[in-house]
Amino acid sequence: MINKLAQLSRLDFSDQEKAAIKTDLQRMIAFVQKMEEVDTENVEPLLHISGVKNVLRKDEAGGTVTVTDALKNAVVNDGIFFKVPKVIKK
Repeated sequence: MINKLAQLSRLDFSDQEKAAIKTDLQRMIAFVQKMEEVDTENVEPLLHISGVKNVLRKDEAGGTVTVTDALKNAVVNDGIFFKVPKVIKK
């Protein structure tokens, strides 16, 4: 199984690393098997880890910038829009 996982993940492990991985995999499998022993018959499935709901602020328009103020730092403008060099050729 370790060789198959290594091949799928395009990793190369030494024999010592494979032994460590084998130990880790055995511990993970034992943990999952232990979790399967837990009685979850009357337990509702969770959609979220806690009961806290996302608190959203009200979407309100804030301060705005006038066209004149926005164009103050523009290198080139025509009084209404920023002017930039053409970058797409047809």
